[in-house]
Amino acid sequence: MSGVGGGGATGGYLETPTLDREAAGLLRDISEHGGYAYAAMSGLAAAGDVRAAEAAREMAWEQLHSGPWHSVLPAWRDAYSMACLHVARLHYRGGELREALRVLDLGLIMGGTLLKKDLEAAVEKLSAEARDARVLGGEEGGEEGGLDRRLVREGIDRDKVLQILPKKSLSLQTVAKRSALSLEGFLREFFFPGCPVIITDGMSHWPARTKWNDMDYLKTIAGDRTVPVEVGKNYLCSEWKQELIMFSQFLERLQSNDPSAANPTYLAQHPLFDQINELRKDILIPDYCFTGGGELNSLNAWFGPAGTVTPLHHDPHHNILAQVVGAKYIRLYSSSFSEELYPHSETMLCNSSKVDLDDIDQKEYPKIMDLEFVDCILEEGEMLYIPPKWWHYVRSLTTSFSVSFWWSKPESAADS
Repeated sequence: MSGVGGGGATGGYLETPTLDREAAGLLRDISEHGGYAYAAMSGLAAAGDVRAAEAAREMAWEQLHSGPWHSVLPAWRDAYSMACLHVARLHYRGGELREALRVLDLGLIMGGTLLKKDLEAAVEKLSAEARDARVLGGEEGGEEGGLDRRLVREGIDRDKVLQILPKKSLSLQTVAKRSALSLEGFLREFFFPGCPVIITDGMSHWPARTKWNDMDYLKTIAGDRTVPVEVGKNYLCSEWKQELIMFSQFLERLQSNDPSAANPTYLAQHPLFDQINELRKDILIPDYCFTGGGELNSLNAWFGPAGTVTPLHHDPHHNILAQVVGAKYIRLYSSSFSEELYPHSETMLCNSSKVDLDDIDQKEYPKIMDLEFVDCILEEGEMLYIPPKWWHYVRSLTTSFSVSFWWSKPESAADS
């Protein structure tokens, strides 16, 4: 079989130098933790047994879901990566390019760090082949003709926006805006005092500013990749769930999105740029993220339709939210107001408020009604600095593609 689904009539071979070097030690480690059956299946998989490879991957998958993610043994995460490499290599050898690429992505998303270089090298090779196959098959944008393929085609209507925002929105104090903000000015006026600010011109030189509003570009770069998405109003709702889908499917959902839909699909807080290096090349880490002598903790993507909401919560790190495509409404409350914002008592949700800003129960949560806040509409091309522990609520006003940069002070600096 040929084409993207098949990847060629004769298939190919994936080199896995790290796996070849580390396999014996990893299998010993897994066996010491009771994974004898996994080790047996992995041995058969290495010899070319497809069913054994799938069985080993299923065993590792079960271990990954045996309890809270932080309690999973690192060896089992690496075992999942190993199984994904075995499965992908056999699919690729059989000419099943798309399926091989899907399994490699699962290894990157769910697996450990030991075999990451092998996974990334294999993904790079297969992604290039998938793009070549689409070009040869005439799948690259030809059928769309001259249609406008931008994610966002027009601006927002402020009057209409005010009808869907929480009460009092944009009526009190708005977030300060600065252009040409020097590092010294950022430190003195915002970083050390712990005050939010919008930087209006910090990303005009990013390739992403023009490329990411193009559906065809995103489909070409990442269409065959598998990504985790959230489905539902937000993570505090009972009907909320997570799925793994192809990026091209996600783009199709974006195109057909009904703004009034109860269960939007949202690619939220995912390290997409660790997974898809081509997109990582389209952005730059703002110099502000190195102020205070800190180090970048995480770099995440937030990509979804109008109407997606991240409920009121706070994060432990300094945060710059870069609005690459579209616009968002953001409301911020000072970290000093934590008690008045009614945080959840459960450990997993203690950084989230019980208050639904879109439908406030004034009898249940009276303290929030008169609290001061600052808010803004974060426009395309702007960056918002959010200090640590500041509570924030976020609503997408259009289809939106944002990048968050989290960084922290060194412990010595934080304690001084």
